[in-house]
Amino acid sequence: MSVDHPLPGVPLVESPFFDELFTPELYDDATLAVARALHEDGFAIVDFPDDDFDAVVDGIRARLEPGFPWDWWRSQGHGEGGGMRVQDAWRTDEGVRRIATNPGLLELLSTLYGRPAFPFQTLTFPVGTQQHYHSDAVHFSSVPERFMCGVWVALEDIHEDAGPLVYYPGSHRWPLYGNEHIGRHAAELGFGSTQEFFHPLWAEMVRLHGVEPQTFHAKKGQALIWAANLLHGGEPQRDPMRTRWSMVTHYYFDDCVWYTPMNSDPFQGSIDLRIPTDVRTDEPVSPTLVGRAPRPEFIEAVQLRVPNLPEGFDPDLYLEANPDVKRAGMDAAEHWLIYGRHEKRAIAPPER
Repeated sequence: MSVDHPLPGVPLVESPFFDELFTPELYDDATLAVARALHEDGFAIVDFPDDDFDAVVDGIRARLEPGFPWDWWRSQGHGEGGGMRVQDAWRTDEGVRRIATNPGLLELLSTLYGRPAFPFQTLTFPVGTQQHYHSDAVHFSSVPERFMCGVWVALEDIHEDAGPLVYYPGSHRWPLYGNEHIGRHAAELGFGSTQEFFHPLWAEMVRLHGVEPQTFHAKKGQALIWAANLLHGGEPQRDPMRTRWSMVTHYYFDDCVWYTPMNSDPFQGSIDLRIPTDVRTDEPVSPTLVGRAPRPEFIEAVQLRVPNLPEGFDPDLYLEANPDVKRAGMDAAEHWLIYGRHEKRAIAPPER
């Protein structure tokens, strides 16, 4: 069921008309509870809707586990605050694709946001991320804004010493802040922009609002849906011998233009526009806005110019230095241009 929305360019769960849009006459109790939690707290916990979940997870772990540098991570990596992951494993692993494209979850997200959802990125983790809390909105944004969400799924019971997920309830309601709000231009950094420039702002916002973090000690099969602007991260992993198998899928929604604010200076004529891939079809999704595609001359004028590959770039060495990229079956040069340069990835192993 649906009702007319006075603000169709605002996700239903973040609308000021929320109480008129989500009523018992229109939705069942379970949907209302999830919608209310997202509206008020910026996150909601659900059971992942797959009757064969355990078997799917067993397959994912068996296929991906041998490819991780466990000895390095347990002896050194975890102490440096790092993690391990495979980005976009859906390209080669049907189990990861199955979780990302779950029909029941897609239907729920589409209902909550008021327009069709599609998955565009997966991250699979065998251990804790140990990430500083952050807003996904600096990485994955849209026009209209806030039409992005993440879904984190526990692939095993998460122990308190394994770096559980941490988040700041209500932070999704705060304004979306970009480069112009923190007094910087992305162009000044070339292609070295990172979310670290926003860490002081997020810390001050947490202090200002007096919001306390919450930790999610998830059970296997529980999923956490979070809004685009919710501050979230991973606690330090105190026990390097433990695993923390989990998976994140990021979702966009139809009829939007997508971009990366962290790398964009819109009024300097430079926007890092995104053409996301729909995981369901492995096809690019063309942007539209209120049913119309952006004018080609506009795209040509503002699209962030892709840099040249670093001098001496060797695809084989890049994949050797970044085994998660190799496992995902991605082209080395394409990965560096789209992701690696932003993440400050090594282009060759240290010994080279």
